[in-house]
Amino acid sequence: MTAYDCDVLVIGAGIVGLSTAYAITRAAPGTRVVVLEKEPGPARHQTGRNSGVIHSGIYYPPGSLKARFALQGSAEMIKFCLDHDIPHEVTGKLIVATDRSELPRLHSLIQRGREHGIPVRELGPAQLATYEPEVSGLAAIHVGTTGIADFGVVARRFAALATDAGARIAYGGEVTTIGRRPGRVAVRTSAGAVFRARTLVNCAGLHCDRIARLAGDAPGMRIVPFRGEYYTLAPARASLVRGLVYPVPDPAFPFLGVHLTRGVDGSVHIGPNAVPALAREGYDWRTVRPAELAGTLAYRGSWHIARRHWRYGTGELHRSLSRRAFTEAVRRLLPAVREDDLRPAPAGVRAQAVLPDGTLADDFLITETPSAVHVLNAPSPAATASLPIGREIAGRALAMLETTG
Repeated sequence: MTAYDCDVLVIGAGIVGLSTAYAITRAAPGTRVVVLEKEPGPARHQTGRNSGVIHSGIYYPPGSLKARFALQGSAEMIKFCLDHDIPHEVTGKLIVATDRSELPRLHSLIQRGREHGIPVRELGPAQLATYEPEVSGLAAIHVGTTGIADFGVVARRFAALATDAGARIAYGGEVTTIGRRPGRVAVRTSAGAVFRARTLVNCAGLHCDRIARLAGDAPGMRIVPFRGEYYTLAPARASLVRGLVYPVPDPAFPFLGVHLTRGVDGSVHIGPNAVPALAREGYDWRTVRPAELAGTLAYRGSWHIARRHWRYGTGELHRSLSRRAFTEAVRRLLPAVREDDLRPAPAGVRAQAVLPDGTLADDFLITETPSAVHVLNAPSPAATASLPIGREIAGRALAMLETTG
């Protein structure tokens, strides 16, 4: 058995965990930082399986952590990509109303954008067509500060910068045991290594609640995994979409709906939908982990969600199982799309924090217990805002180090 000592031990090498390690090395050079990751490399789950959109912050309520982090983080992310030659583009995006019932919500977004100081422009159908000739809608808004990036590349750059500054990243070892005593934490991995630290930072994403419980803390929530399934447009049909096109979001459910996003490689992603995953890393219907599924089904919050959102969920399941139904949903925005234009693409799984009463946590949820910082909900725009989020978590961890001497 090999043992390692450090000041801060970060669990999880997604974009938030790596940004945290990078932020610690910048704020407190010489701090001994280790990042543990069970996969053989970084960004293998949520970070590497999303739409790659740099969000402007227009959706998020004033005063929320989401709004604060996104408004600051979007500009920082664009600058970071520029400074480090990472593929990105400031494209702007359209939010499109396809039904009259959506118009009041669209107007509310315009007002919110102006409150945040985000450049927004109202568009009628003719103006919409100048941006996206193939997109259909009654009205739209153009959000000028939205962009796209390769967040997997961003995460790997965070990792390189952190290791250059002295941090260590240990891949291929899943956390199996956590022991704590005042001012000290010891973590054992499946690879047989033991890491001793003064402060633990839990950025384990899909497994963050499990890590919190291993550390002896009650997280007060549970991760309920939702799979988002994507398609790409056939290359010959990619010209149907020029940039980023979103529907008006439904405030009753914390997902943005199926959207159209042209990535940095020029391909057009369509999706995601949102269906229950049968495992925390259940990227298809064939992946079932009985113990994880049983935990989800035994959690009363899951049943509250089912009762509250069964109608929405039934539609999402239908679109998951039927490409024709998925195509019909896309045709509301993009009438010219055909079923045979869609090519299956890798799915993602969202680590949705759910409270016992079935409330879907909609903002960042970061808690502190003696010698531990737990990131229990890091929803979109976590990738966009990873730089300020990393600084926030790093600040909390470093403050703990000071109090423990």
